[in-house]
Amino acid sequence: MTILNYNPEKNIQSSWNAVYAVALGVSGLIISEFLPVSLLTPMAKDLSVTEGVAGQAISVTAIVAMVTSLVIAIITRQLNRRWILLIFCLMQILSNLLVAFAPDFGILLVGRVLLGIGIGGFWTMAAATAMRLVQKEKVPKALSVIFGAVSIATVVAAPVGSYLGAHIGWRNVFLLSAVIGGIALIWQAFTLPSMPVDKPVKFSTLIKVLKRPNVMAGMLAALMLYIGYSTFFTYLRPFLETVTGVDTNLLSAVLLGFGIANLIGSISARYLLAWDLYKSLGFAPLLMGIVVALLVLFGGYNVVAASLIALWGLLFGVLQVGWVAWLTRTIPDEAESGGGIQVATIQLAISLGAVIGGLFFDYTGARGVFICSSLFTLIASLVAIIAFKIQAKHGIEIEKIISR
Repeated sequence: MTILNYNPEKNIQSSWNAVYAVALGVSGLIISEFLPVSLLTPMAKDLSVTEGVAGQAISVTAIVAMVTSLVIAIITRQLNRRWILLIFCLMQILSNLLVAFAPDFGILLVGRVLLGIGIGGFWTMAAATAMRLVQKEKVPKALSVIFGAVSIATVVAAPVGSYLGAHIGWRNVFLLSAVIGGIALIWQAFTLPSMPVDKPVKFSTLIKVLKRPNVMAGMLAALMLYIGYSTFFTYLRPFLETVTGVDTNLLSAVLLGFGIANLIGSISARYLLAWDLYKSLGFAPLLMGIVVALLVLFGGYNVVAASLIALWGLLFGVLQVGWVAWLTRTIPDEAESGGGIQVATIQLAISLGAVIGGLFFDYTGARGVFICSSLFTLIASLVAIIAFKIQAKHGIEIEKIISR
């Protein structure tokens, strides 16, 4: 079966088996990305490096993912997307094998570079892949499945990795992650349809996409949102320890609650997006900003803090799916190029958020960082609302773009 890139007139049959296979593949990528967080100490000891040096295994992956997201669609412009997705899955397997058997830190970094390519490449093609696998009205549901898998992987990676690492060793944990990749590879090989490229992507295409109506504004709103996310989540633990005063057990419970709420938000996002995509993207960040402001005021109470953090995680889960769904509706004919720009924007935002949050933390403490996070999410809401109002005023209807 051949599915074209963006032709909405073609009455394709939704391939949910392929969607679930892709979801398993991306969960394997995310688990692999975050495993070093919980295994940093034994990794550093075994490889005879400091924990600070070992931590670069995470940052290297993020940097490679950002660069890959911008160039992967151009480099692979002639290749069938079925084979590209299978290659990304294979990279995850090879990455984990290299890390598991790494005799030194240099070989481990090679494995992490391969993982970064797989992660950056997948996120670039996530929206376009969902559009090719299901009918257009089912795309939000497909994205919810994929991002639900991401949320699950994010929740389980650190605690499960830490537990298994203590019992079977950190190298065997990465071997288990390779097994997950192997299962996903086999599943995808049997379920992914042929997905040829309709029109090759050029570097100039990225510039043209950014010049389209409201694309720049949408990317700016996403940038503000993820800066707010990065400043919030990066310094969530210091806030809970210094302001709320939680112990280790309660900290783990709050973080687990955040992860579960984020999963619920990702899964249920399709209902809100089906109701009104633009109101969801405009007002969810506004609510997030209010939630963080309430945390600054009432974060000293355990139950209140835990509840507000869970609500924030739920809203963010909706937006994780929502901005990708926005991409599929706004530029359906250039979903891969737009996906690359969006992934690079998000990675840039996360990096900026960590830097900005660090500066605020040093001078104002955890409360100051959260005030900063609240401001960024409020700006994201404002940019999105204004952009969508301008869009409506000038009659730039998304469905007209899709139907071309």
